Amino acid sequence: MWDCVDRSTKVSLLREPLVKRLCEVLDRSSNRGWRKLGEIVSSDKRFKVSSDDMEMCSLKVLELEGSPSLMLLRLMGERGCTTGHLMDYLQTLGNSEALQCLKPPALQILIQPQSVALLCGHNLRLSCHAVGKSPVQYQWFKSKEEVPNSFSPDLLVSPVSLKDAGFYICRVNSGDAFEFSQWAQVDVLNAGTSYGQSYNSLDGRMKVVMQPFSQRLHVGEDLLLECGATGRPIPRYQWHRNGVPVPSATKRKFVIPHVMQEHHGRYRCEISGSTERMWTNEVDVVIDDIYAIGDGSSEFCLNSIPEQLYATDKVALLIGNLSYQNHPQLKAPMVDVYDLTNLLRQLNFKVVSLLDLTESEMRNAVDEFLLLLHKGVYGLLYYAGHGYENYGNSFMVPVDAPNPYRSANCLCVQSILKLMQEKETGLNVFLLDMCRKRNFHDDSTTNIILRVTANIVFGYATCQDAEAFELSSTGFANGVFVKFLKKRLLDDEKITVVLDRVAEDMGQFDATKGKQALEIRSSLSERRALTDPVLPGDSADLAQPHNRQWAKAHELPESMCLNFDCGAQIKLGFAAEFSNVLVIYTYIVKKPKDMSFCQAHVTDVSQDLDVDPKEMNRETPEETGIYLLSSSLPQHCLYTRLSSLQKLKEELIFTVCLQGTFTAMDDDHPIHWTKSVNIGKPLIARLDLHRAMRRNSCLQTCFMLHSPSHSPCHSPGPEHHLHLLHGTNYQAQDYNRLSPQQCYLDCEQLQGAVGGSGDCYHDDLSQSRDELACDLSGFSSSSGRHSMPIEAGDDIDELQTVFINSLQLQPQ
Repeated sequence: MWDCVDRSTKVSLLREPLVKRLCEVLDRSSNRGWRKLGEIVSSDKRFKVSSDDMEMCSLKVLELEGSPSLMLLRLMGERGCTTGHLMDYLQTLGNSEALQCLKPPALQILIQPQSVALLCGHNLRLSCHAVGKSPVQYQWFKSKEEVPNSFSPDLLVSPVSLKDAGFYICRVNSGDAFEFSQWAQVDVLNAGTSYGQSYNSLDGRMKVVMQPFSQRLHVGEDLLLECGATGRPIPRYQWHRNGVPVPSATKRKFVIPHVMQEHHGRYRCEISGSTERMWTNEVDVVIDDIYAIGDGSSEFCLNSIPEQLYATDKVALLIGNLSYQNHPQLKAPMVDVYDLTNLLRQLNFKVVSLLDLTESEMRNAVDEFLLLLHKGVYGLLYYAGHGYENYGNSFMVPVDAPNPYRSANCLCVQSILKLMQEKETGLNVFLLDMCRKRNFHDDSTTNIILRVTANIVFGYATCQDAEAFELSSTGFANGVFVKFLKKRLLDDEKITVVLDRVAEDMGQFDATKGKQALEIRSSLSERRALTDPVLPGDSADLAQPHNRQWAKAHELPESMCLNFDCGAQIKLGFAAEFSNVLVIYTYIVKKPKDMSFCQAHVTDVSQDLDVDPKEMNRETPEETGIYLLSSSLPQHCLYTRLSSLQKLKEELIFTVCLQGTFTAMDDDHPIHWTKSVNIGKPLIARLDLHRAMRRNSCLQTCFMLHSPSHSPCHSPGPEHHLHLLHGTNYQAQDYNRLSPQQCYLDCEQLQGAVGGSGDCYHDDLSQSRDELACDLSGFSSSSGRHSMPIEAGDDIDELQTVFINSLQLQPQ
């Protein structure tokens, strides 16, 4: 879309280079400059410019690089002035040079190809779109050689291989005029099985797909460290040794020939893009001297590296519930899930990120998550939303839970753990960002019998019988837990060490002191870390069908060009904000010369998605609710956000409606053209999470007290006291006495998340997303019995004591 062609474009949306050229012309012109333009505009009642406005513009000449014309254009833009109005004013002004700034050249490239790094075997797409006064022709080149049969705006190589790496450029012809696009570099990475299976991030952002490995070398050998990341544009690299940048080490491969003792240390690489910065794992490089022992027939190395632990795969399910039907709304879960998704992908996790799930959708999502688990897999479950804890069992509250809710309406975390144990996973991590208040409306007692395994880690955002908080600000902000977790999650440390450091950081946060403290429960006996590399095991072949199914559920629809009978061409693009949130954007690639107005809308979306038409086809991503992905989307489009894709029962078919007016038309009523588009079932919709709960749902593991086949699990006696981090003993407190002034930090207000039944409220904390807390007066800090996980056997009491002790809170 051209700013200079589309008369309906608002002046405030004109591109900066065009505005700069126009202001330079108007600023230097004395008789036909900005002052005369202001006089003309002031006579138009629609965009009246007052004498005070003109004086304010004139004062801009006193500022360094100040522009009176720029100030005038901003005032006109704020009052709704369009490019068409501005062209009429410049025509009246008689400034042909200024008017020429708004008129199209004979040929203009609108979309430049972008450099990209991608994995071998994936699809390469480079795009170059141009418009001209006559038909446009394209020819792609790799270096100086023409690419055969490459005459379209999009160069597609599928699948891409190592030989396709290099520099590409496109030549565009329109009549006698021609232009070359900018150069685009293509870097193809060959990440073999030793690096684990990797998938491109949903939104095309940078992702680390190759990690360096620790090495032990002898003096005189060569050191080779290699890493790699995918993304647009191609990432930049800088290697560090012991925290200090290594001079000239700015490539993916870092080589030191003939190493010496001084080269030993800890190495990692900083990878940066246009707006992001990531780090690889930190690895040890040990340089050994060799000493002969006895007759020299054997050698003994002085140094050694601890045995490297591996995951056979890494899978994460992230659920954020915020739009509750019968309970207060939340804000932080969307930001928290988005940030953790990007971080976990850097650690080579296969991530499913979902927002606003009903009970059946949550259970089916857990079932799909469990299908990806097998022996040795690292499984991670993160949940943000309303929740509660009864008798040692944690319950996640779906968005359709009634008020009050009970265990039958919620998902029990311990029942999910039981199913994960049956998969013989290598590591089970639960990060629960929810309240742990007692639910007095739920008098049932679940009895879940777990195996005794040394691979379980629970990270609770808050202590038992306490609330978790999010920070309220004018925009979107993380909850307290993720605010500190995301700073530590990439650390190459044992997961419990990482959580310990997060707890220490949270302990220094004034806004939550005395109200929220991270609690860790762990039976982890090995140094398992989220940064551990992936080495597929013997059972990996059995999981391949499920892995392929997961990959298909995270593939975006291909972008497409739609050609209409009037001669206009529309580009239809797609992006994913979450696994169940799709963004559709449209923009005009070309339109007939005699068409004065042209715009493309997405309409007739499936009623399964319950999309508000008022929030579709907006001029900015933020207007349609796209807050987190907006910086990654192309500009000057119309945007539509489709959430809750898991509810889609049939293929997604919608209509693209083109509206246009022609200069020869007597009235301003637009003419309409339509095209139907079918993109199948996009993203998570392929998994049919909307269906009724499946037979293998985690519901079957939530047994009730005194069920026919299970006896109640006894809680520990008073000798099993839990010691909280930082030495804080959480007794019953009257949170209603907190003054609002105590809850501010850097203009952010502390927000309490719901706990228990969800029907009691704060009196003092003024809140924007919920006003929940619970009056703790009369609550006992150890009321009721705790259902602790044990293994069924003859000596239940002994096994229960051993396992309970293994799950004690981590000391500070």
